[in-house]
Amino acid sequence: MKYIKAENILPESLVKQLQEYVNGDYIYVPRKEGEQRAWGEKSGTRAYLKERNQEIFNKYQEGETLQKLCEDYYLSEQSIRRILREEKKK
Repeated sequence: MKYIKAENILPESLVKQLQEYVNGDYIYVPRKEGEQRAWGEKSGTRAYLKERNQEIFNKYQEGETLQKLCEDYYLSEQSIRRILREEKKK
């Protein structure tokens, strides 16, 4: 997340009013209702993980062992089992 200086985008009167509540601290301003994106959509992380998890499931279906999948993807056995369980539901 990139921070923007309030003084660069807000009227001076609003900056002064905000300083009464958060003097020099960080504040998060949420998106307008209906404009929120799911985690990882903007960065592409969600798509990457979806593809990776499908790949793990396919390799397991082709006979790859849990241990080999753990080593190849640097994940714990518990994580691999969770991915397999979730992909099987689909």
